[in-house]
Amino acid sequence: MFDSLATTLRNFFSRALQIAYPDVKIPPLEVTRSTQESFGNYQFNSAMKLAASLKVAPRKIAEEIVKAAVTLKEPFIERLEVAGPGFINIWLAPEYLAAMVQAALQDLRLGIRAVKKEKVVIDFSSPNTAKEMHVGHLRSTIIGDSLARVFEFLGHDVLRLNHIGDFGTSFGMLIAYMKENTQYAFNQVDEISLSDLVTFYRQSKVAFDADPEFKKRAQLQVVALQSGDPETVKIWKIICEISRRAYQEIYDLLDIKIVERGESFYNFLLPFIVDEFERKGLITPSEGAKCIFIENAAFVNREGEKLPLMIQKSDGGYNYDTTDLAAMYHRIGEEKAERIIIVTDAGQATHFQMVYEAAVMAGYLDKSKVRFDHVPFGVVLGADGKKFRTRSGDTEKLIDLLTTAVSRAEDILKERNPDWSGSERKKVAQALGIGAVKYADLSSNRTSDYTFSYERMLRFEGNTVAFVMYAYVRSLSIKRKISADIEDLIKNEKIILKEPAEIALALHLDRFSEMIEQIVEELLPNRLTDYLYELAEKFNLFFRDCRVEGDPAQNSRILLTEACGRVFEKGFSLLGVQCVKRM
Repeated sequence: MFDSLATTLRNFFSRALQIAYPDVKIPPLEVTRSTQESFGNYQFNSAMKLAASLKVAPRKIAEEIVKAAVTLKEPFIERLEVAGPGFINIWLAPEYLAAMVQAALQDLRLGIRAVKKEKVVIDFSSPNTAKEMHVGHLRSTIIGDSLARVFEFLGHDVLRLNHIGDFGTSFGMLIAYMKENTQYAFNQVDEISLSDLVTFYRQSKVAFDADPEFKKRAQLQVVALQSGDPETVKIWKIICEISRRAYQEIYDLLDIKIVERGESFYNFLLPFIVDEFERKGLITPSEGAKCIFIENAAFVNREGEKLPLMIQKSDGGYNYDTTDLAAMYHRIGEEKAERIIIVTDAGQATHFQMVYEAAVMAGYLDKSKVRFDHVPFGVVLGADGKKFRTRSGDTEKLIDLLTTAVSRAEDILKERNPDWSGSERKKVAQALGIGAVKYADLSSNRTSDYTFSYERMLRFEGNTVAFVMYAYVRSLSIKRKISADIEDLIKNEKIILKEPAEIALALHLDRFSEMIEQIVEELLPNRLTDYLYELAEKFNLFFRDCRVEGDPAQNSRILLTEACGRVFEKGFSLLGVQCVKRM
């Protein structure tokens, strides 16, 4: 297996720099993809940064580095060229690019170097019990799932957690209302639907806000739930199971595997968390509540006052600040997490940064041993530029959005392939419709809002799942026509790159590991969709310019085609998108 191209080049230039300037302290070196093919495959850009410390003109530094680099006689370098004020343009040898593709074909990991295994906890999806999942949950669910797939592919021990909102004041409110206003015996889960629960919740909220006596009864139900009152706990469990069934229907459609560990799971830890912070002198009383204030200019309100983490309310109750600190404690202390990733909307960024800093203050999160990342994402918008909703103005239910996407995909396939059987069309429509929703979301930079459009996501042109999938299907078609023994060719034939389209395609295939490295560091799944889109474009150019069937280079080109197919398959798998064989 190989290092990524960028890593290989950084190591190469580090050695060359040491030869050219033995006494210099080597800084982190910058190697980037060239913006134009005429500038080579990569550029080394660090000569400018070295100019100040070396007191030498950047171009002179670049020239000396190139002279040293030539003495290393590395076969992967075809040519180096100093350009402009001190850039070094790099052309890689086609033989080396071919060897990397060949190695990837002989490896289930596609040539990606094994990494040090870590325990990675990824918290994503996180709907609220007794509420419908809506389009806002889509981003957390599929971003978190894609990140989990990437870390699992690299060999990490990944725990996928669904931190469901299943405890607190809202449940006291709902249970009190159901006891007083419904005729259900609460003995069977099937007696009530999630839609019923949503209706009861809305009605209970109205009563809670308008009737002080009902509010008191609801608060007593919270106490009853927290103290384990059998009748209250029984109703609560039924509410949770009804919600769980509805969520599982969506997770099955999206092919999401996740472990439920809601707020209630951490209930036993809440008194301990408060005691720990008190014992360490980190609590500041505020109007009867127990709060943590963090010295950070970012954690203030509009009036410049410090924002609190309230870990115990004045009435002795706990809230999500306490629960999230307990979750952090458990993930580090019990799960032995070395990396914690929480995927929620951008509006919770300050909250999670405060939880992180508080955990550091308390001493149970060591920054040198545990990496924490909050992965924020923007809002899904409708065509009007506002939050995506139904025509009636209600929040779009996620289940309705997914089934509509599948239905529209089936309509497109019926028009394109009228001879298909109904069963085949439905199967492909399911994969294409769900895949289109996922791909459209993941192809948007998660930090930005994006506009939802069934029409755009199902197009067969542009950066869509249909366009990229069609390139994959084309690669399968080429292999079917030739009917070669691929495994035999991998063992006995060599990839030889001569045509520009072949070289460009191989270079992009060899950048797969580089892209994976970026995702692990930046946690941006759109790096992968961008990569697959570019792969589809380069494969289409290869298909146009390089005949495969019957050409003297047939065996080499079928191996290149096979490599493309495998990278497409792995890329789609990491996005959680199901591949299809025909379109």
